[in-house]
Amino acid sequence: MLAQQRQAAILERVRSAGGVRVTELATELGVSDMTIRRDLEALHERGLLAKVHGGATAAGPSSTDEPGFHAKSVRQLPEKAAIADRAAQLVRPGAAVALSAGTTTAELARRLVDVPGLTVVTNSLPVAEILHAGGRPDQTVVLTGGVRTPSDALVGPLAVGAVRALHLDLLFLGVHGISERAGFTTPNLMEAETDRALVAAADRLVVLADHTKWGTVGISSIVELAAAHVLVSDDRLPPPARRVLGEQVGELIIVKATGAGRVTRTPTSEGTAP
Repeated sequence: MLAQQRQAAILERVRSAGGVRVTELATELGVSDMTIRRDLEALHERGLLAKVHGGATAAGPSSTDEPGFHAKSVRQLPEKAAIADRAAQLVRPGAAVALSAGTTTAELARRLVDVPGLTVVTNSLPVAEILHAGGRPDQTVVLTGGVRTPSDALVGPLAVGAVRALHLDLLFLGVHGISERAGFTTPNLMEAETDRALVAAADRLVVLADHTKWGTVGISSIVELAAAHVLVSDDRLPPPARRVLGEQVGELIIVKATGAGRVTRTPTSEGTAP
């Protein structure tokens, strides 16, 4: 196995398990401990993982790191598509729904362009553009004002003021991270305030989050886990996360993504379709 292939395998193990041991990797990959240590050092220098005594863990981003919309839009594509497919099943014609900023909510917007009579409130520039360009003439799209963030969200007093005057059936919330301690989080303080206003305006909260969001903590909490009526995630969500979320959110829906990014089954035993 070439060094590049070996390092790719190491990264996949770190991402799926959260951490690895040198001795285990050496046995699995059929190389010496020293070779694995050199691989870990190379990956550490590139910022792809964090070296610890006897192994490595996932590189932890800063709680204020906020990747741009484009950077996030190319990650976990099958998972996001599957989550969006399932979330679209929760939307009824004529409903008033809100979509927060995020790449998964943008995927959902693409599946809502044909829903009759829909009113969509959003603080996401990409979501508004998707529905403006491809939506039905009987749909209404309301874009809040505000200050633009790196993730193409509109936030701040103008956004909060616009949302507080509304009463919505459903909010689809994209989040930066999920933690048992911190709840649903974001790396942007003003975006957290805007998201909380969206939560307060909606009768039901549906959180859309792929498995990579578990264990990530942004600087600001949006709401606690128990505030979510529904959470839709993918089947790579680890068992500890399923246990915690299954106990705290109203309903946990797990979907399976194929290579084409389509749903092949709806909820597991953690949740049932509404």
